[in-house]
Amino acid sequence: MKRINFLRLFVFVSLLGTVLMLANSCKDDPVLEEFGKITGLVTDDFDSPLADVTVSIDGTEVSVTTGTDGTYVLNDVQIKTQTVTFTKEGFQTVSVTVSERMFNEDKQAEVNVTLINANAHITGRVTDAESGDAPLQGVLVKINESQSVETGEDGVYVLEYLTIDDYTVTFSKENYTTITKSVTRNDFVDGVATVDVQMSTRQLLRGLSIDDLNHAPKWYYNEYRGGRNSAEYPHWDWACDYMATMTFWGAWEEQNEGTTLQIRNNNEDRDNPADLEMFDSYVYGKKKITDDNKILSLRVRTHNADEDAPAYFGVQVVDLTEAEINAVKIDQNKTLGSPDYTDFDFDLSAYVGKEIIIAVGIYRAETGDYWKQLVLRAIRFADQKVEGWNWLPGNEVIDGWKLTEEMVRSTMVNTNTTFTGVSPVGGNRDSYFDGYRSWVGINHVAVEWSFVPLRKDPEVFASQGFLIKTRNTADVDYEIPEAYFYAKFAIAAGTNEMTFKTRNFGENYTYFKITVVKEDGSVTHVLPKSNTADEAAESENSCLKFKHGDGGIDNPEGYADFVYDLSQFNGNDVVIAIGVYNGEANTGENKLVFYNIDFK
Repeated sequence: MKRINFLRLFVFVSLLGTVLMLANSCKDDPVLEEFGKITGLVTDDFDSPLADVTVSIDGTEVSVTTGTDGTYVLNDVQIKTQTVTFTKEGFQTVSVTVSERMFNEDKQAEVNVTLINANAHITGRVTDAESGDAPLQGVLVKINESQSVETGEDGVYVLEYLTIDDYTVTFSKENYTTITKSVTRNDFVDGVATVDVQMSTRQLLRGLSIDDLNHAPKWYYNEYRGGRNSAEYPHWDWACDYMATMTFWGAWEEQNEGTTLQIRNNNEDRDNPADLEMFDSYVYGKKKITDDNKILSLRVRTHNADEDAPAYFGVQVVDLTEAEINAVKIDQNKTLGSPDYTDFDFDLSAYVGKEIIIAVGIYRAETGDYWKQLVLRAIRFADQKVEGWNWLPGNEVIDGWKLTEEMVRSTMVNTNTTFTGVSPVGGNRDSYFDGYRSWVGINHVAVEWSFVPLRKDPEVFASQGFLIKTRNTADVDYEIPEAYFYAKFAIAAGTNEMTFKTRNFGENYTYFKITVVKEDGSVTHVLPKSNTADEAAESENSCLKFKHGDGGIDNPEGYADFVYDLSQFNGNDVVIAIGVYNGEANTGENKLVFYNIDFK
């Protein structure tokens, strides 16, 4: 028995030793690796073969370049999931993930790619607004986490190897206010978009840098109306009041009673300290001040305020030409706690001859749950205080037009050359806010030109374009328009031909006229040198009567073109007015569509 047990033990130990030897032998054997190759074709965005593209396997030294036919072969590539990257100067880099399953039975994978030309770049210069616009070094300029650069000693930066596209560019430096700029496809000229900025360590107006103020929107005109109620139709009516298209910061809202500046009062805002020096919310713009418009008048009322707890508000000015730039209060802070409209005036005489930033705003007077609203019904500029629902005072260039010599002289020159009357968003009296806001930034005629509703309101959301019209009245008048738009332009070679694209509706004629007013007050009615209307003829007092029923958003070529030669005004800054007239009695609402206005 003992001998049998010994033999069994001997056999077990021998077998165990064999197993351990085999196990150790397996540990020492190398893992078998498979290798294959990746081939393919690289083309550009015109489908042409692209030579000299570097093709590499990330994390390895495996790399080749494409031949003149755009092809490449990567040999000795380990068959596993890995990344192949394609790079060439002036083109957007492309990376492709290649998995094991992409290799065929011959251990070959095919990867074809297209590289997009990326020769575009964004460049510019960053300066320090508080150091006499000295170059600012070390500013981080970036469009995303992987594409950034810092400015050099000269303040210059270049973001290279970009496609022509829309970008958001941020400029940041410790202790300086971060600036964000939008670059669109249209900003690239020959592949280059130039964005210069000024940076500052201070905010003169809450939330804005000096660079923001330098690019503030212009307040071309002397009257801005807000609100939805029809206080004095048609002058004060929702369809005629476009204050909502101005630029605001903070909390604001379009309301029946006016465009309303509000204290920011969300839960997180209630910890904000009281501050009677810097506005909590405001509207701002750039304005040229002259002797003709040196008095700023505000027609305002309040919500959530009374005599014991009024709203605090005022006007501040920033003169960017000063050696030391500051936000300066005009007069002292004002208070109002009343549902009745009240008129306040602010003297800007100290800035005559200058183009300044003007801000109208409301102050937070207490910390905590503090809720006040300042309702702006009118922002008006004249040589005297303006009160009530009146038109601007002055000497009319044509009796009944409400366009004064003072307005003509002090209206700022518009440098845009093309304008649209089409609204990207529809609406009506109950939902016009989004429609009005959609006009901002597209050179819409209701933003860039001033609308004067002498006798009739417009149709602001007509699908064919902004539309002004006549009343259905027996009062025939070739002298005073029912309504008109006006703007000021510097006429010179290259901008002295104006094309007005329009149409009308129905069987009746529409009567309209182009009127040019020079700064000396002289008036000229201009007839077109050519037109493409179905019917058009000169009528009384240089009015033009026409019929043309074609044209629409999907048919821009269908509109009638009226082309005007303005070369007789070369070298002059002139106001151009386009008005509609009631040329025939009792013929309904005869309409004039503003589809497009173009200068060349």
